[in-house]
Amino acid sequence: MISSNVSSLMSNQTYMNNNAHNVANVNTDGFVPRNTTISETQNGATKANTSMATSNGSEKSQTDLSKELTDQVTIEKVAQSNVQAIRTQDEMLGSLLDIRG
Repeated sequence: MISSNVSSLMSNQTYMNNNAHNVANVNTDGFVPRNTTISETQNGATKANTSMATSNGSEKSQTDLSKELTDQVTIEKVAQSNVQAIRTQDEMLGSLLDIRG
C-alpha cells in the first residue's frame, strides 16, 4: 500500500513540475504549455503522462493561469492525502511490531 502512495506522490511531483514550468513561462511569447494527466498502471501504481498542448498560433504565451493555479491546489491536496496515508501506515506497522516484540 505504501508503494501506491509513493507512486502517487512521484506522479504528482511531475505534475507540479510541469505546472510550475507553465506558470514560469506565462510571459514568454509563443510559449505552448505542457499538459499532464495522471493514469493508473496495471499494477495499481500511478504515472504522470506529459504532452504539449495544441498550439493556437498565438504570439503570446498560451498558459492559462486560472487552470494552472487551481491545478496546484488539487496537486497539493493529493500530496497531503498521500503523506497522511503513509504516516498512518507507518504508525500501524510500528504498533504491530511493538505488539509482537
